[in-house]
Amino acid sequence: MSRARQPPLVTGISPNEGISWTKVTIRGENLGTGPTDLIGLTICGHNCLLTAEWMSASKIVCRVGQAKNDKGDIIVTTKSGGKGTSTVSFKLLKPEKIGILDQSAVWVDEMNYYDMRTDRNKGIPPLSLRPANPLGIEIDKGRFPQKDLEALFPGMSADFTSENFSAAWYLIENHSTTSFDQLKMAVVNLKKQANKKNEGSLAYVKGGLSTFFEAQDALSAIHQKLEADGTEKVEGSMTQKLENVLNRASNTADTLFQEVLGRKDKADSTRNALNVLQRFKFLFNLPLNIERNIQKGDYDVVINDYEKAKSLFGKTEVQVFKKYYAEVETRIEALRELLLDKLLETPSTLHDQKRYIRYLSDLHAPGDPAWQCIGAQHQWILQLMHNCKESYVKEQKGKGTSLLHSPMLDLDNDVRPSPIGHLSQTASLKRGSSFQSGRDDAWRYKAPQQVVFVEKLTKLVVSQLPNFWKLWISYVNGSLFSETAEKSGQMERSKKNARQRQNDFKKMIQEVMHSLEKLIRGALLPFSLKEGESRQYGGWEMKSELSGQWLTHVIQTVRLSSESLTALEIPNDMLQIIQDLILDLRVRCIIVTLQHTAEDIKRLAEKEDWVVDNEGLTSLPSHFEQCIIHSLQSLKTVLDCKPGEASVFQQQKIQEDVCQLSIGIMQVFIDCLEQLSTKPDGDIDTSHLSVDVSSPDLFGSIHEDSSLTSEQRVLIALSNCRYLERHTFLNIAEHFEKHGFQGVEKITQVSMESLKELDQRLFEMYIESKADPIVGSLEPGIYAGYFDWKWCLLPAGVRNYLKEALVNIIAVHAEVFTISKDLVPRIMSRIVEAVSEELSRLMQCVSSFSKNGALQARLEICALRDAVAIYLTPESNSSFKQALEALPQLSSGADKKLLEELLNKFKSSMHLQLTCFQTSSSAMMKT
Repeated sequence: MSRARQPPLVTGISPNEGISWTKVTIRGENLGTGPTDLIGLTICGHNCLLTAEWMSASKIVCRVGQAKNDKGDIIVTTKSGGKGTSTVSFKLLKPEKIGILDQSAVWVDEMNYYDMRTDRNKGIPPLSLRPANPLGIEIDKGRFPQKDLEALFPGMSADFTSENFSAAWYLIENHSTTSFDQLKMAVVNLKKQANKKNEGSLAYVKGGLSTFFEAQDALSAIHQKLEADGTEKVEGSMTQKLENVLNRASNTADTLFQEVLGRKDKADSTRNALNVLQRFKFLFNLPLNIERNIQKGDYDVVINDYEKAKSLFGKTEVQVFKKYYAEVETRIEALRELLLDKLLETPSTLHDQKRYIRYLSDLHAPGDPAWQCIGAQHQWILQLMHNCKESYVKEQKGKGTSLLHSPMLDLDNDVRPSPIGHLSQTASLKRGSSFQSGRDDAWRYKAPQQVVFVEKLTKLVVSQLPNFWKLWISYVNGSLFSETAEKSGQMERSKKNARQRQNDFKKMIQEVMHSLEKLIRGALLPFSLKEGESRQYGGWEMKSELSGQWLTHVIQTVRLSSESLTALEIPNDMLQIIQDLILDLRVRCIIVTLQHTAEDIKRLAEKEDWVVDNEGLTSLPSHFEQCIIHSLQSLKTVLDCKPGEASVFQQQKIQEDVCQLSIGIMQVFIDCLEQLSTKPDGDIDTSHLSVDVSSPDLFGSIHEDSSLTSEQRVLIALSNCRYLERHTFLNIAEHFEKHGFQGVEKITQVSMESLKELDQRLFEMYIESKADPIVGSLEPGIYAGYFDWKWCLLPAGVRNYLKEALVNIIAVHAEVFTISKDLVPRIMSRIVEAVSEELSRLMQCVSSFSKNGALQARLEICALRDAVAIYLTPESNSSFKQALEALPQLSSGADKKLLEELLNKFKSSMHLQLTCFQTSSSAMMKT
């Protein structure tokens, strides 16, 4: 059994004093094995287990409860150790009460105070209920311990609002050092506060006493005077005075009456005139009201007043009315001119245009304001487009002030999102300019000027044309006017005018589309413009043609514009010119991309590192294939047909041009291979040359001097040609077909033929460089030392010239095998053919052989034939046969035996050298 745990021991508590609900940290030993092991915790006799949080066997966190004792131990009880002890204690402080005017770091609830002494709610503000200093003298807190005061006054309180208030406790606590004189002053203050409630009504009465006294004095004086004079005397005086007044009134009545009558007549006349003015004030005030409403822009009010005046006074014969009505007509005519100017003013919103047209219609303006507005908008759009072109051309040439940010061309607030923002977040472009990730205000300085122009031009058209089209639709269906019966005649006239002008509007749309197409052609396809159009739509400095990536972006921009215009339900025949433009741009993009691809492939020679892998290949074929695939992938969006677009290969001429360009790309790479393989040694930089050391077939002897010979480069080129013929060209043909190219068979056929021609030239070049020295050494070696077939001695073995020739053949084998095992049979067979052919020629040129000479010649021919037997071809076999037939036949068995012995001796002595042919043979058989 395990030993029982020690009882808990508390050795520290932090803090060691505080008020109720203070958070404390208890530290000690054996405080439990876990939260479930802790079954008891008391501080100052209060159970704190509910708030306890067991942290570890040496730490517990809890809150102190409302204990009865002010100081006590901390006792921890656990299941495993039982009840513990404590070496420290905790002091519980009583919280001080905070007055409402005292500073405090905590919130004090300022509720209506409840007077516990009287047990009733006063219902008055807390500030008056609980004064901070009721005695009105300076408070001097004493230093008497709270514990002693509680013991001295048990069950009492120093709070003067408490039911158990003790005045003695309050004075000891707050005024223990106060002098007797100040305490007497405090008594006076308390009396004043007690009497303050009765002072209000008394003061009010005192303030009004003087007024009451004055009124009383006045009434008394009047009463005394009346008693002294007598009632009769007063009445006689008042009668006399009244008579005098009546006499004076009678004397002046006549005079005043005449003047009043005259003024009355004049007033009646004026009143009649005012009645007329009041009755017809609408007409008399109308000119001024028209001016005011026009200035405020309340055209509806002006039109309503004009219609009312026209119905009331339009046919009047009263001169005054005719005069004022003529003034009204003058104001209305000025309003018509103002509204027409505002209608034709550009730029303007569609809402304002409809509003002005409706106003002019209601004012019976002459002509057709709606059609005039359509014409003005048409000219405005055309002017905007040409101004846009001129501003970018000037910007490109660096002449004059740029108009790129003028208000007339600032349309960024009401157009679709720019597709150039998507292009700026793609990979960097190889040519022209490149975009950094994320779009900013500097993009226009990175993109070619023509691309930025097309972006701005299409935004302009897409932002302006919808309102132009909607205005026409409103004109056609008559929605420019109200639908009331009163306006039905205007609607019918409008519809009739629209039907008559449909062709004119169609020409306007076609002119806008024509200008858009020509301006884009002038910037991107200037060669497609006629001679007379170049000055109007061109003028760009074409230092270099745009790359395929930028043309792809332009195509996307124009496509988005076409989709936006199609969404307006503009007839397709009006937008056909844009579709033709897109087709030409797609064709041009394909051609330019293929041309640039050819240039990239031409520069692949600079990337050739001559690092050979296990198959005898360099990275050049892979670079070539990736370049083609990347180029075709960049054309994917261009080759794909959007709704309404035709295939770029629908025309035979385009098919032929693309086919020729594709063949040209393949030919460029073939020429690149030839250039690399035939370049002089001094022109090849092989400082970066390395060998794939992971290949077990490479002896590590190649390029030890970090240089390549011309023969080794030819071998590498031959290996690359072999791989191109069997893999790369076929893969490229599949990609061409996948992307919809026409004439892929022709491309593949022509490319293969050209590649085979290069392969054959390189092969013949290598054979010539290797076979000629070997073949040329045979004849001097045969006749070295004045050797003569007629006088030779009995053969003792194969002579050195043949061994030297075999060693040279082995050297060629080693060189080819090091580059590519697959080339060994092809090259060695041709080498053997050349050697056998030369040997046959030499044998046939001999006039006669002695017996020993014939035996020596047969020995050497058979030795060479047996050594290279795996590379024999019908041609080489025929040559060896002809050489043997030129020799006399062996007559005796001894000669045959000697021949066999000498052959075995040769094979035994040359076994190590001839092993390479056996290894190559087994490898060749495996393949």
